[in-house]
Amino acid sequence: MTNGSGSGSGRGVRRRAVLGGAAVAGVGAVLASGTTAAVADSARRRNPVDQAAVDAVLAQLDGGLVALRRDLHAHPEITGHEEYTSGVVAKRLRAAGLEVTTGVGTIVVGGKEQPAHGVVAVLRGARPGRTVAYRADMDAVPGEGIMPPVAPPNPPRPAAHACGHDIHTTVGVGVAEVLARLRQRLSGTVVFLFQPGEEGLAGARALIEAGVLEKYGVEEIHALHTGPYPVGQFAVTPESGLPGQDWVNIAVGGPDAAASAAKLVADIKALATVAMPQTPADLETMVRDVQTPDGPLARFLVTGARVAKLPDAEGRPVVEAKFRCWPEARDGEVREEFRRLAQAYPGSVVSYPQEPFPALVCPAEETDALARHLRCELGAGSVTVNHAAFPFNGEDYALFLERVPGTYTFLGVRTPGAGIETSYPHYETFAPDERAIGVGVRAMAGWLAARARY
Repeated sequence: MTNGSGSGSGRGVRRRAVLGGAAVAGVGAVLASGTTAAVADSARRRNPVDQAAVDAVLAQLDGGLVALRRDLHAHPEITGHEEYTSGVVAKRLRAAGLEVTTGVGTIVVGGKEQPAHGVVAVLRGARPGRTVAYRADMDAVPGEGIMPPVAPPNPPRPAAHACGHDIHTTVGVGVAEVLARLRQRLSGTVVFLFQPGEEGLAGARALIEAGVLEKYGVEEIHALHTGPYPVGQFAVTPESGLPGQDWVNIAVGGPDAAASAAKLVADIKALATVAMPQTPADLETMVRDVQTPDGPLARFLVTGARVAKLPDAEGRPVVEAKFRCWPEARDGEVREEFRRLAQAYPGSVVSYPQEPFPALVCPAEETDALARHLRCELGAGSVTVNHAAFPFNGEDYALFLERVPGTYTFLGVRTPGAGIETSYPHYETFAPDERAIGVGVRAMAGWLAARARY
């Protein structure tokens, strides 16, 4: 993977020239009358958290957040090993005055159960309101999950933050630090979930099974993920998101079973309706397609298959297959198609090694509200809309959205003039623009404050 430090200076906060609003005008009138600074401060505290207040605090923190991201980037930790990252996060949040709990959850790594490195931090505003949550994932991509910028060769790679989780974590810390400084103006409670094990599809379940949603009474949840959009832009996903995944094993019987298994692998791969991008131009096309209503990715199937290294207990070769489909309701019909293919090889047995992993689907109501908020506060051009899912990516954040409503939004990290391969996660060329950190903090701090207030 390339350095990934990005080309931005980290000074990406856009100052608002006009504060506006009757409440702010009222403070100005008090100051003009010569009333003491203490009274003026009291008036400000009575005002709710707004974008101007968020921007003013972020201006003091932005450089330190870029430094935090670089620290986390230099210490990538894969699923189950996020000890350094969680320690840094917990220290920062405690210093900001949040209630912090570490070691939250239990996770399975290499077939063994162990304590997870989940961090939960609670910020209680001075005013009553709702309880909303913000999730940031902390783990890095293992070497085998990092793709070359073009087709193979694909030499072994070390683990790296090739999916932007170092940025996700930094944005989460930044939002917490900003809102903590505005606690006297904050309504409700914001619960920050720093999740381990997203790449292993294990961390969200660990936090959920630890009871964090119920313990804190979380009413809705929100998250960002780095994406191949211009820095400063967000891609919202109403009634869309990311596909789930399902797994099928087929023990192949009959004469010449080895040859039949190889043929079945080819049959399964031929079911796919979309191919893995091989060039930057392919990536550009895919990003356009997900933003196209009723476009080529409104309905898709991605398949993969191989012959397992070991036969089953009866000595039959086993074809291990997996697939992602969209929409999720197609899962049953795809399973039937696999069964139909297997019937062409007499004596074959179809089984399912695990339950399907659910698709991430964002509810339209909350997502549309977020889009309106971002356009109002950050500008009309700050939002684009994904009408379909990226075919080759999944997310265990889906498990949170099965339990509470919320949003999942792509944070643009593409530097102006840079190739798309520098901003598409899981490529070794992934080098996100660090100015996106400030953009993400601005957006999410203002949004969470607004949602907790309603």
